Amino acid sequence: MVSGATKSLPPLAANPRYKSLLLVRLSAMGDIIHTLPAAVALRQAFPTATIGWLIEERWAELLCGLRYPRSGPRSEERPLVDRVHVVKTAEWRRALFSFKTWQQMAVGLSELRGVRYDAVIDFQGAVRSALLARWSAAPIVFGDAQPRENAASMFYTRQIFLSPNGSHVVQQALALAQAVIPAPASENHVKFPVDADAEKRISALAAEVGSFAILNPGAGWGAKMWPAERYGQVAKDLAIQGVRSLVNYGPGEEELARTVEAASDGAARKVSCSISELIALTRRARLLVGGDTGPLHLASALKIPVVAIFGPTNPARNGPFGTRSAVLRSASSVTDHSRYGEPEQGLLEITVDEVVGAARTLLQARAAEAGTSCSVGSGE
Repeated sequence: MVSGATKSLPPLAANPRYKSLLLVRLSAMGDIIHTLPAAVALRQAFPTATIGWLIEERWAELLCGLRYPRSGPRSEERPLVDRVHVVKTAEWRRALFSFKTWQQMAVGLSELRGVRYDAVIDFQGAVRSALLARWSAAPIVFGDAQPRENAASMFYTRQIFLSPNGSHVVQQALALAQAVIPAPASENHVKFPVDADAEKRISALAAEVGSFAILNPGAGWGAKMWPAERYGQVAKDLAIQGVRSLVNYGPGEEELARTVEAASDGAARKVSCSISELIALTRRARLLVGGDTGPLHLASALKIPVVAIFGPTNPARNGPFGTRSAVLRSASSVTDHSRYGEPEQGLLEITVDEVVGAARTLLQARAAEAGTSCSVGSGE
C-alpha cells in the first residue's frame, strides 16, 4: 500500500473516530470503481458510522439500485453507503442560468450540508469536487496534496502526501483513506448493488445465450479503442470454444457494436445495458475483453477474468486490479492522455491472435479451477 502523511493544521488524534464521513468521487465509471476498495476499508474501520458518497447522477447505480431509496439502512440494493448524494454538474453547466438548474443545485446542496458530516475525503482531486467537499460544511476535508488539478488543494484542510505516480490508482485511493483509518484495513471484496429488475432481465438473457463472454469495444476516447472488426474476429474464435460473445455498448456506441456483430459472422450479439444490468451481466460472464474503460474495471472488481488491451494509458497505474487477467500492450506504446480520436499506433500492433491466445488461456484456467475443463475446447 502507498504510504500517506497528513500536512497542515495540527495532527489528528492517534485514533480518530468519526460518526459520519462523506466520500467525494463524482465520475467516471472506472474511477469510481477504483475508489470502492477505499470505501470498503473505511466501512470496516467505522462500521457504525454514517457514510455518504457524492456522485454524478449518471453513475449512482454503482452504489444504489435504480428504484431503491438513496438513504437509510443498508441492504443488498445499497450495500456500502448509508447515503447517496447526487449532482448533475455537466447538465448544470449547460443551463447555468436556468431557474430549474439553480433549484436543483439548491435542493441537493442543502441536503448535503444538512447531514453535517464530521469529515470529507475528496478522492477526485478536481476543483469542482474540492469545492463541493468544502460546501458540505464538514470541518475537516482530506485530499491529495498534489491533486490532479493543483488548485483543488487550496480547499483541503488536511493535505495527504502520497507516494509518486508508480502505484495503481486503487492503491492511491487506499492510501488517502488510510489517513483517516485508525488501523490497517483487512482485505475485503467490493459489493455492488443487486437490482431485482436488472437481475430478472439478465437472468433471462443468460439462460438464452448460455456460456458467454463480454466484448467491450468502446472507450472514453479513440486512442484507447482497438478496432471493432478485430473484436468480431475474437468473437468467432470464442464461438469455437463454445462461448458466445455479447457486445456491450453505451450511448453513442451502437454503430461500433454493429461493426463487431458484422465482423463476427453471427458469433456476437450486441447488448445495451443500464449500469445495474451491466453489473448483473458481468457477474455471469466467463470473461471480458476490452480496453481501459469502466466495464473492464467492473469485471476486475467482480473477480471476472479479463483480457485488457492497452495503448496510451499505463496498465501499471490503470490496469486490471485484483482478478486473473492478461494485459496486452505493445512495447512501442507511450503513455499519453491526449484525447486523440484515432487508435494509438502501438494499440494497433496488438494482433487478434494475441487476444485470442490470452482469452483461451484465461478460459482454460477458469474451467480448470471449476473442474469443468471439458467445457472449453482446443479450438482445433
